[in-house]
Amino acid sequence: MIKKEMIAMLLAGGQGSRLGVLTAKVAKPAVAFGGKYRIIDFPLSNCINSGIDTVGVLTQYQPLRLNTHIGIGIPWDLDKNVGGVSILPPYEKVGKTEWYTGTANAIYQNLAYMESFNPDYVLILSGDHIYKMDYEVMLDYHKAHNADVSIAVMPVPKEEASRFGIVVADENGRIVEFQEKPKEPKSNLASMGIYIFSWPILKEALITLAEQSNCDFGKHVIPYCHAKGETLVAYEYNGYWKDVGTLGSYWEANMELIDIIPEFNLYEEFWKIYTKNEIIPPQYISEEAKVERCLIGDGTEVYGEVCNSIIGCGALIEKGAVVRDSIVMENAVIREGAVLNKAIVAENTEIGARSQIGVGEEAPNKLKPAVYAFGLAVIAENTVIPPDVKIGKNTAVAGVTVKEDYPDGILASGETLDKAGDLS
Repeated sequence: MIKKEMIAMLLAGGQGSRLGVLTAKVAKPAVAFGGKYRIIDFPLSNCINSGIDTVGVLTQYQPLRLNTHIGIGIPWDLDKNVGGVSILPPYEKVGKTEWYTGTANAIYQNLAYMESFNPDYVLILSGDHIYKMDYEVMLDYHKAHNADVSIAVMPVPKEEASRFGIVVADENGRIVEFQEKPKEPKSNLASMGIYIFSWPILKEALITLAEQSNCDFGKHVIPYCHAKGETLVAYEYNGYWKDVGTLGSYWEANMELIDIIPEFNLYEEFWKIYTKNEIIPPQYISEEAKVERCLIGDGTEVYGEVCNSIIGCGALIEKGAVVRDSIVMENAVIREGAVLNKAIVAENTEIGARSQIGVGEEAPNKLKPAVYAFGLAVIAENTVIPPDVKIGKNTAVAGVTVKEDYPDGILASGETLDKAGDLS
């Protein structure tokens, strides 16, 4: 029988609805990040850098691009005969068949996969956070404390603590209380959604809670283990960690990559971030181009002005175009004289000549004020913006649009324009 000390189960089935049109056709872990990566590259790279060579990736929502990106795991050296990376979608079973209905339910439906490796420990991860962590150090901590469950936690400002699952730990790191998004938090240690379980403990909990609807780790499994008297410990992490769950935090995390001294460094030799690289030519910066403080992907051609921005692979910035404080994803085209300010332009999009994106005063978005906020203009993938139009802030545009879609040539701040059915 195959024997692995620790395997990882990576939850990558989420929609990420707060990212709006960016996740209309793609799972959140497959959204582009940092010019050449996708969000899932970070936990996958952490696994291989931590010596974990067996990873199950649980997919559900819009999995095509994610599956294509991961493939057989070659970029992460996870193309193994034994172990490696396995894509685990929901599947039809004899009798009751169901979608994954919660984080723990998804893991429960893959008991047979985990059993096949007879692990001592199972690491549970989310596929949608940006961070670097050595899971081996966390495992050593788990063993040293004779723990049944270890929860990675990080200190957060007390005023933000009610947004998270909060753990209260004693001076030895043992968890004495677990609060799920409490109104009055008793500590500032937030759960990061990263758990190490001793395998028999996880298996027993999942089987016992099998009938629980929408079974979830934070709401059900952790409280169950705590109530049973299992040893739960808090593993404190003090590095960079970002949940890029909103357009604002996603934009911010990208912009932090180009700080003079970035808090999250993509250039560290000892902790590389691996990704699937397309076979494309090098970037080209023309003589008349102006480029200042940017990340620019391979195959990009820049003839205009780019400042404080992240430009994905294969993009084209034409002569006279100006891109400031923006994220432009792969194969997007910014035509001559177009101006972008604090915009997110998704893949395979064309911004027409002399159009202005992100102009005017801010106004709350009328359709989804909590999503299309932060003063951003968001353009969905495969969208066409015609020449000579203006688009305001807190806006979203999807589909092939024409001049007639813009009364007086303007989409005012707070408005949305949906020609692709992506915004509903």
